[in-house]
Amino acid sequence: MPLILFAAACGSDDGASTSASSTPGASAFKVGGNVGAKPSLVFPAGSPATTSSYAVIQPGAGNGVKAGDRVIVNLTVYNWDGKDNAVQGSSYDTKRPETIAVDEQIPQVLQEGFTKVKNGGRLLAVLANDAAAPATPADSTKVFVFDVVGTQPPPLKAATGKETKESLKGVKVVNPGGEKAPTLTTKTDEKPSDKLVVKTLIEGTGPKVQPSQTLTVHYTGKIWGSDKQFDSSWERGEPAEFPLAQVIQGWQQGLAGVPVGSRVVMSIPPDLGYGDQEQQGIPAKSTLVFVVDVLAAY
Repeated sequence: MPLILFAAACGSDDGASTSASSTPGASAFKVGGNVGAKPSLVFPAGSPATTSSYAVIQPGAGNGVKAGDRVIVNLTVYNWDGKDNAVQGSSYDTKRPETIAVDEQIPQVLQEGFTKVKNGGRLLAVLANDAAAPATPADSTKVFVFDVVGTQPPPLKAATGKETKESLKGVKVVNPGGEKAPTLTTKTDEKPSDKLVVKTLIEGTGPKVQPSQTLTVHYTGKIWGSDKQFDSSWERGEPAEFPLAQVIQGWQQGLAGVPVGSRVVMSIPPDLGYGDQEQQGIPAKSTLVFVVDVLAAY
């Protein structure tokens, strides 16, 4: 969920208490400006709504949005307090569209509302306390205007591109091809580098990963020298998804700038991993080795 949306109205666990119908709360607004530019908004008179709702301002003419899609939007959010009704932020100002997963993690009113617009459309949503977390202040009714830019393609199944013939001394990676997991071997007498080392095994052709993005990846992690595996998304049978800024420094530094579709192997020294802290299955001061397929970034 985008940071601006998460901060303004964190969805309830099931969204069951959120109204998912178009009500006067949303349809009473007057939205000015064309899709593709920062909107202007005239608020209705009276107190802020206490029930969430949505209204389709422009339906759009492109491909439709469906449940499970990651919809790319420009959004503008207002604080509906019945007084200033101030703008809290807009991606038109930052020039960075947001990507929102249309799933159960967002309020029910948005889950339904997004499926009523197409690419090029505009949706207005009122998110009141019935769509908010219990700790949200009582005056927290927000109004969002979403301009739908498009939908993000689904993540890749595996790295795709040309093998580079690069290698990491002391580490062996066997690429079986297709969607099969690579084999990582870290049993070695070689001394690991005290610096981060990243080698591209397969170079993808997608956009380069940005530090602020959320990634979808497959990976296997082992300890340098022992060949002890401590984690593998391939073995769990599904890729992992996480904001890059929330993982260890070795991943943040090693994956920033890597094209989507790539397979990389990384040797991460302790100071960019877990340092002196023992983790489950990972001794303190371990050098970590990961082979990673970058499947998506948004």
